[in-house]
Amino acid sequence: MCGYSDLVAQRFGTKHEQIRIDANKALDTLPAAIRSMSEPMVSHDAVAFYLLASEVSKRVKVVQSGQGADELFGGYSWYPSFLFANDATQQYQTSYFDWKHSDLTELLSEEFISDDFSRDFVDTFFTQAEAVSPVDKVLQIDGEIMLADDPVKRVDNMTMAFGLEARVPYLDHEVVELASRLPAALKVSGGGKHILKKMARRYVPNEVIDRSKGYFPLPSLRYLNGPFLDFVRDMMTSAKARERSLYRYGFIDHMLQHPEAEMSPKGHSRLWQAAVLEAWLQAHAV
Repeated sequence: MCGYSDLVAQRFGTKHEQIRIDANKALDTLPAAIRSMSEPMVSHDAVAFYLLASEVSKRVKVVQSGQGADELFGGYSWYPSFLFANDATQQYQTSYFDWKHSDLTELLSEEFISDDFSRDFVDTFFTQAEAVSPVDKVLQIDGEIMLADDPVKRVDNMTMAFGLEARVPYLDHEVVELASRLPAALKVSGGGKHILKKMARRYVPNEVIDRSKGYFPLPSLRYLNGPFLDFVRDMMTSAKARERSLYRYGFIDHMLQHPEAEMSPKGHSRLWQAAVLEAWLQAHAV
């Protein structure tokens, strides 16, 4: 990743600084990062953003973030599957839901299980959406709902924990309005963000544009072992967690014994997700 940022720095003559963070610091940071969440945030990059913000805030007070580019310009790998979807709601559940309703019945005690509100919400949104095609429906729900309630909120929470203001130029209203008028094919073609990449070639080296898509994960939170697994085990087996009676402990024990057996469709650790919920409840509720 550093090589690509070096190319950009060379092209524009900007100052480039690498910040390397030891994995042990991530472990020590987990309680503070979770306390900084306004709600449980299970994506690994929330902790990564917290670590990054802690260092960047020592140097500057305002930064720019690329949040919104993927959602507005069709950058995610699963968008093309909606071009041929017959059932947009079913395809959205398959592509997006880390926990289907049937999965939650394994994790949560019976008293906390009700109707499948998540699927109902998506189905209602798609039925009422202005968009007609499945791919346009999913781009609309991502732009109007998911973007604001997930990635933007994560970055805002983690940066503001250090008084660091993150600006999001892709979410300027004129950019959003332009993106909403573009045909989906101009977005999802060619591996995603087709029109954005075409415009960027005027300014950014092709090597940067044509690289494989990168994310901002913490591998230690995806493949839990060692002290990270110990942290999760202590959280999920604590007296507070058991007194809450929220979980089915047969399934919790199964995940603790086989941390990689329960992964979401996108390859995220469901054990980590359950642990974040419990840690957040202990930090903010009871």
